[in-house]
Amino acid sequence: MPAKLSPQDEHRFDKWIALLATVAIAAHLALRWTTTGSTQLGPLAIQDWPLIIALIGGGLPLVLELIWKLVHWEFGSDLLAGLSIITSVILGEYLAGTMVVLMLSGGEALEAFAVKSASSVLDALARRMPTIAHRKSGESIVDLAIDQVAIGDTLVVFPHEVCPVDGTVQAGAGSMDESFLTGEPYLMPKSLGSTVLSGAMNGVAALTIRADKLAVDSRYAQVMHVMQAADENRPQMRRIGDKLGAFYTPLAIALALLAWWLSGDVVRFLAVLVVATPCPLLIAIPVAIIGSISLAARRGIIIRDPSVLERLDTCRVAIFDKTGTLTYGRPALTEVIPGPGLSEDEALAIIGSLERYSKHPLASAITALANERKLRGCEVSEVHELPGEGLTGVVAGRRVRVTSRGKLTKQNSSDQMSKILESLPPQVAGMECIAIIDDVIPVTCRFRDQPRKEGISFVHHLSPKHHFQKVMIVSGDRESEVRYLADLVGIKDVYFSQTPEQKLALVRSETQQANTVFVGDGINDAPALTSATVGIALGGSTDIASEAAHAVILDSSLSKVDELLHIGQQLRRIVLQSAVGGMLFSLGGMVLAASGLLSPVTGAITQEVIDLLAVLNALRAAQSPSQLTDFDDPPSRST
Repeated sequence: MPAKLSPQDEHRFDKWIALLATVAIAAHLALRWTTTGSTQLGPLAIQDWPLIIALIGGGLPLVLELIWKLVHWEFGSDLLAGLSIITSVILGEYLAGTMVVLMLSGGEALEAFAVKSASSVLDALARRMPTIAHRKSGESIVDLAIDQVAIGDTLVVFPHEVCPVDGTVQAGAGSMDESFLTGEPYLMPKSLGSTVLSGAMNGVAALTIRADKLAVDSRYAQVMHVMQAADENRPQMRRIGDKLGAFYTPLAIALALLAWWLSGDVVRFLAVLVVATPCPLLIAIPVAIIGSISLAARRGIIIRDPSVLERLDTCRVAIFDKTGTLTYGRPALTEVIPGPGLSEDEALAIIGSLERYSKHPLASAITALANERKLRGCEVSEVHELPGEGLTGVVAGRRVRVTSRGKLTKQNSSDQMSKILESLPPQVAGMECIAIIDDVIPVTCRFRDQPRKEGISFVHHLSPKHHFQKVMIVSGDRESEVRYLADLVGIKDVYFSQTPEQKLALVRSETQQANTVFVGDGINDAPALTSATVGIALGGSTDIASEAAHAVILDSSLSKVDELLHIGQQLRRIVLQSAVGGMLFSLGGMVLAASGLLSPVTGAITQEVIDLLAVLNALRAAQSPSQLTDFDDPPSRST
């Protein structure tokens, strides 16, 4: 009984067998075309020896596996292929036997191709995580290994570096991109006293931080641990061909034995097996998968695990991250509420003129709306932006201060400020900033992460067009933001403030009930992407999310998600047509062979015709249908 190989060793083994069979077939054809007559080398023609070598080197291990499966009463398409190899050797059809070896090993190698492994994801995580930190001692900075950082150490995070540990800002002011870790879509401003997370990408300013946790206990390390646990618990999926072969193989063997028993002619047994060789399963399915992968690539979709194309059409639960998935992942100024004596455009023109000199993450949203409305800029004579104090300046002779409601409340020390605070509109979901003009006129600016314009129609079409029974939104963002978006696009199952661990647990729970699709784009989505039946990473994804996902959409668009769903539907339909249709034709041929109407040689020719029809049908998977999306995407839809 052969020892069971690990998936990695089995993958490498299948590739070598496929290579051996390919070389053997090429050598056989070259010798057949270059030699005249029947040149013998020992008991066989010289052109048959390459095939014999391939049958021994590649077919023998498959036959041993056949015996192992027979002992364990396992019946799959590869079992019948093994019997076909034995039959072809007995009949002297060495080329046919080697072709079966090639198709069997090639199909297994294709299924294993690009399947994500724990090491690849963890390697991607490790590549992003810095290996050194910069410890500040007096006026000098010393580099040290990240695992040597102690709690309380003073570290410097240089511009555009990844923060090595969780900590607190001690000096400096700037911003960090934490979206991959927290799900928050904004660059988060950092100043004295701000908390920083390991794995966050620093902005353009150096920050001095105090290490609050060891590297092994920091947030990024926790994501790595969760990622590893998710990969270790990743479910193993079976191919459509194996499922069909589970009943096709016993039926073919039973029919061959019955023909032998009733006729007493062993040739009929061989003829039935030759006709029954499951090449529609072994050839058509890989061809269809390759065609679908090619079609997806042309549409800007990278398939990392080919087996997901078979599983997509079986998924009944769709789970979406919020930031960068159902939204664009960038803040937009949605409302300007001016105080008395100012119009909305006047207030926006004044504030926008000052914000042009700011590096704050919300400044670009303010200037963008001012530009969109084609507002004329005002003269700015003074600009001051102190860390933690907000932005101040003089615009067209008027003093302007831009800060937050929280800072105004803390600095409330006058009756005038109390009146301003009382006059402010109530705080709502989303982000905001407050501008005070001439120390008396407040202006409230409200921001939201903009929903994708196609989100509503896309979500609404999932149930009728793709048979999803549940659509969920799972986000690390705040409740108010998540519920606002969910109500807008029509999702009722809402989970907010979710850590990567909670996302993973939720996806596992849902996957136990039904096959799931998870769509996300950040590091914090990586564990969930891995554990879902199908994990889809959108275009702006990090290397880690892309490594964890089964499919990566290069263009960050929900319409591309829909295209992938349709490619999966088309593949499953074509695979079933080729496999089931091929098996039905083969069953008809087996009946003729069992009746003595087909000899083994004629049966082999019949099977080749069936194979050709199945493969030609499978090639349709590479063709793009006239329409790959079926939901309305009106560009004028208001959000």
